[in-house]
Amino acid sequence: MITTYFFIFIGLIIIMLGYIKLAERMNIIDRPVSRSSHIHPTVRGGGIIFPIAAAIWFIIFGWEQTYAVIGLLIISLVSFLDDLKSLSRSIRLAIHLFAISLLFYEFGLFQYHWYLILSALILTIGWINAFNFMDGINAITAFYSLVLLGTFSLLNNADKLLLPFFKSSFPDHWVSFFPGGLVGALFISVLIFTFFNARKRALAFAGDIGSISMAFMQSWMMISLMVATKQAYWIVLFSVYGIDTIITIIIRIKKGENIFESHRQHLYQLLVNEKKWSHLKVSLTYGSTQLIINLAVIYLVFTNKMNLAVCFYIIVLMTISYILIRRRIILTLT
Repeated sequence: MITTYFFIFIGLIIIMLGYIKLAERMNIIDRPVSRSSHIHPTVRGGGIIFPIAAAIWFIIFGWEQTYAVIGLLIISLVSFLDDLKSLSRSIRLAIHLFAISLLFYEFGLFQYHWYLILSALILTIGWINAFNFMDGINAITAFYSLVLLGTFSLLNNADKLLLPFFKSSFPDHWVSFFPGGLVGALFISVLIFTFFNARKRALAFAGDIGSISMAFMQSWMMISLMVATKQAYWIVLFSVYGIDTIITIIIRIKKGENIFESHRQHLYQLLVNEKKWSHLKVSLTYGSTQLIINLAVIYLVFTNKMNLAVCFYIIVLMTISYILIRRRIILTLT
């Protein structure tokens, strides 16, 4: 297994270096505009190694979960084409719906009541778009993805990693809910991307192919976890990005703005562009905050203290904290 991961690591590094050279030659470059949080032209689409890592896993580890992988490859291809030349919103939405439908079919979600299917669809589309919106500064996608992949890996291997700490309250019949090899391959790909992106002047941005494919795979993991445990409170694992996105959308709607147009009103953008925090500091703050929350959720779950009411209280507390922090920052700018 270690040897396999080593060769995946070497292969992905070669692919990443090759892509950067190709992107420079083909002018696949993200050039700063007035609403950008960066000032230098940078290669776009470096997140292409995320779906490539998943494809490598699919081939090497036994051709598992075919429909989900097909959905991933379809949504990744369209996202890459969008990186090359902007596609219409209707085309992107149609492809996203088709890819998500394949993911749902993989897990038999269409057998549930229509309102559960609709809720899952709205949340999945929302998460994919939220993750894409939040990919605006160096390292934020890398750090946040490492936290989520680490969380899912910890839960996926709870019977080995968490049982020693929660022997008296460990849930009965806990089983792995996701292919471990895929988490490992993705973690490697994000580590490699982090080297090229988590720096003062990034060498590559994830692009739509990176942020959307990663969000799709995180949705894949989240659905797997919820189906396996039959619990919805795991949504808190996505709460930092989720709250920032939802509150920002509400604020923009109140201002009468087009929520589909680019902007600089997310909290992370205010911290970088107005408060002049470094990209890495802001990204580390977001990743660390989500890590603390995820560890708290894991503790509550494995001590039998987690339920939907507790989930609600956590989200309310986080939302209030977010609003107060945002308001304080706005006040310092006026």
